[in-house]
Amino acid sequence: MNLSRGKFYYTFSVIACIFFLVGSTGYAQKQALPIIQQVKFKKDTTSIVTFGAKGDGITLNTSFINNAISKVSQKGGGVVLIPSGLWLTGPIELKRNVNLHLKRDAILQFTDDFNQYKLVEGNWEGQPAWRNQSPISGVNLVNIAITGSGIIDGNGGAWRMVKKDKLTETQWQKLVASGGFVSEDGKTWYPSQKTVKGSKIKNAGVIVPGKTAADYDDIKDFLRPNLLVLTSCKKILLEGVTFQNSPAWNLHPLMCEDLTLRNLQVKNPWFAQNGDGVDVESCKNVLIEGSTFDVGDDGICIKSGRDESGRKRGMPTENVIIRNNVVYHAHGGFVIGSEMSGGAKNIWVYDCSFIGTDIGLRFKTTRGRGGVVENIYINNINIIDIPGEAILFDMYYAAQDPVPLAGEKREAIKTVTVPVTEATPQFKNFYIKNVVANGAAKAIFFRGLPEMNIKDIYLENVTIQAKKGIEIIEASGIFLKNVNVLTDDTNPIVHVQNGTNININGLQYKNGSELLFNITGEKTKGVKISGTDVTKAKKTSAFGTEVSKTAFEISK
Repeated sequence: MNLSRGKFYYTFSVIACIFFLVGSTGYAQKQALPIIQQVKFKKDTTSIVTFGAKGDGITLNTSFINNAISKVSQKGGGVVLIPSGLWLTGPIELKRNVNLHLKRDAILQFTDDFNQYKLVEGNWEGQPAWRNQSPISGVNLVNIAITGSGIIDGNGGAWRMVKKDKLTETQWQKLVASGGFVSEDGKTWYPSQKTVKGSKIKNAGVIVPGKTAADYDDIKDFLRPNLLVLTSCKKILLEGVTFQNSPAWNLHPLMCEDLTLRNLQVKNPWFAQNGDGVDVESCKNVLIEGSTFDVGDDGICIKSGRDESGRKRGMPTENVIIRNNVVYHAHGGFVIGSEMSGGAKNIWVYDCSFIGTDIGLRFKTTRGRGGVVENIYINNINIIDIPGEAILFDMYYAAQDPVPLAGEKREAIKTVTVPVTEATPQFKNFYIKNVVANGAAKAIFFRGLPEMNIKDIYLENVTIQAKKGIEIIEASGIFLKNVNVLTDDTNPIVHVQNGTNININGLQYKNGSELLFNITGEKTKGVKISGTDVTKAKKTSAFGTEVSKTAFEISK
C-alpha cells in the first residue's frame, strides 16, 4: 500500500504552474494560481478488523469503524484501513489526523435502515436545514483524508424519489412492484409515506426557531442526506476512491479550506434527483483534478449559500483549480450556482472534457440570490453530445431540469425591471478560451437581468457545432474573438437583444446562412463587427423597429 501518496505529491506541480494566461490581445493577463496545502499523516496503520468489524455484508459495523477512527485520532493520527470485504455500516464521523483508506476490493456500503440516521442541524441547498445525518461527516477537523481505490456506496436508491419519465416502462414497473408509493398523477415514485408528505411542503426541513428534530419526524425520510459532508475543515484529501449512489449530493465540502480531490470516480444513476457530483460551497483553496463524474445532476459545481442566509454568511468560494477532469452525464459539466449568494471568484478550469452533459459550461442564478461571481478563467475544454447549450449564462434559473422532458411545457420568461438591491446577483469578468464542442442544441446563450446585465465576458478560439447559434440578451461588454459556429438553423446565426458594447471579431459560420445578425431591443447599442466575411450570408442583418441603425457597425 502506498498510503503516503498525496502528502506532498502535488505541491510542486501547483507551484510549477503558477501562471495561467487568459484572454486575448487587448486583455491578456497573468494570474497566479493558488497553492493548496496538503495533508500529512503518521505511517501507523490500524485495521477496522482489530476493533471487531466484519466484512460479511450483514454485520452493522458502525461502532467498530467509528471506534477505530476515534482511537487512532486520539493517539495522534494515522491510517484506518478498510480491508477487502463488503462492510455494512451506519453514519461514520471522521476525526482529525486520520486517513480512512479503502483497499481496492473493499466496498463500504451504508445501511438502508433510516433509523440509523438521526436528524441533525445541517445545510441544504445553501440554507440551514434539518437533514438526516450524512453517511460520512466531519466538523472543524484538520488534516483528514479518504484514500485508496475502494468503493463507498450511499445506498441512495432507498432514499430517492424517481420520476416516471426518466425510466423505461419495464424499469418503472419493477420500481413500483418493489413497494413505496406512486403520486396521484402517476408520475413520481416515493420510497415511503414520509417522503410523500415532505415533498408537498415548501422549504421542507428549513430550520425554524422554536422547532426541534422531533417536529420533523413525520417527513424525516424526505430529508435526504448528502453522502459526504465536511464542514469548516482544513487540509483535506479525497483521492482514488469511488463515491457512488448518494441519497442526495455526493460530495459537499462546506466552508472548508485547502481541499484536494484527486483521481476520484463519482457516480450516480442519471435519473438521481439532486444527485450532484461535487458541490464546493464557501470554500477556499481547492484543487479538483484527474477525476471522473457521471451523475444525476450538476457534475462539478461551485456554490456559496442561498439568498439572505448565504449573504449573511458572506463566504465566497475562491481560489479554485479544476483541471484534467471528465464529466459524463450531468445537468452541467462545470457549473456555478444557482446558490451563489456569498459570491465566487478566482476560479481556474482547464483541460477538461464534458461528454453528454445537459449543458457544457453552466452559470446560473436568479433574482433574490445576490452575490458576485467574477474572475473565472476557463481554457482548453472539449464538449460533445450536449442536449442543451454548450455555454450558458442564465440569470433566470427556475430550479428545473435544463432540458425539458418529453411533452413538458414551459412558459416564456416575462421581462420586467426591478430595483437593484443586495439581492441582485452579478456575473462579470469571465475569460473563456479554446473550447471545442461537437453537438449541442444551442451554441452560446447569455441571458442577464434588465437591471443587472451579464458583464465583461471574453470568449476566444471557440468552435461549436450546434442546431442553433448565439443568443445575447441583456448583456454588456461581450467580446467574441475567433468564434466559429456551425449551425443547422442559420436564421439567425447571432441574435442580440438589449445588448450593449458587443464586440465580435473573426466570426465564422456556414456559407449560405440565411441571416447573420438579428438585432432587437430598444436598449441595444454599440454592436461592433470586425474581421468577419459577412458576404457568405444571404442577408447580413435584420433590425427590430425599436433599434437605431447606429447601434450596429461593421468594419474590416
